Amino acid sequence: MKKWIYIVISVTLLGCAPEETETPSVTKGPIIKVNDTDFSKGRLGLYHEITLQDLEKFHGHLCDGLVVGMLGLNEGLLALYPGGIVDRTNTRIVSKGSPCLTDVAVYLTGGRYQFNSFYVSNNIEGIYVVQRIDNGKTVVVKMNKGVKPDEINVLGAQAEKGELESCDLDKLKDLENEFSEMLLSTNAKDNFTVTAVSDFEWNPVLKSDYTKTDILNKNKKECKQ
Repeated sequence: MKKWIYIVISVTLLGCAPEETETPSVTKGPIIKVNDTDFSKGRLGLYHEITLQDLEKFHGHLCDGLVVGMLGLNEGLLALYPGGIVDRTNTRIVSKGSPCLTDVAVYLTGGRYQFNSFYVSNNIEGIYVVQRIDNGKTVVVKMNKGVKPDEINVLGAQAEKGELESCDLDKLKDLENEFSEMLLSTNAKDNFTVTAVSDFEWNPVLKSDYTKTDILNKNKKECKQ
């Protein structure tokens, strides 16, 4: 009898648990092939495959910004390297200031500010400007209008100001997860536009006052509903 009571209680409790949107699967997304040197003073020719899971470990968590960055930048890199293998010794990039977008930029391209191959600017068009160093070919990567739900932008702006309560933060997370899943389940060419530019001027800007928005609510209490 006790066993049946335990089962009934367990099922009842599970049925009352709040529904949450599952975190998007890191097994989805493109596999990006890159080419690097084979040791500290070595030759080009060491190949790696980078996945969304690799980016998640580097960035610290999986989120919609990471998915946007990977899918969008992959489209830009394919335009520069139609053979499908990215030379990380021959690529430089400008990124918007989002912590997600910048981490994707440096990880996928190998760009670093101290080597004059990466910088951040919120004045660029789109989310990235990517350039092949050897031939100067440059592309701008933009996410198409209407792809990202407006509610995410509205709630995200409130969260950055510390204006969202705990349960509303959970709602924002669910919305971002749904958005990520949509991006990973559809054709990136329908969601992003890559445009070649011929008059781009590489102008590194060093700033250290960008806000790391993904840690602003790190001490917010859990939702108790």
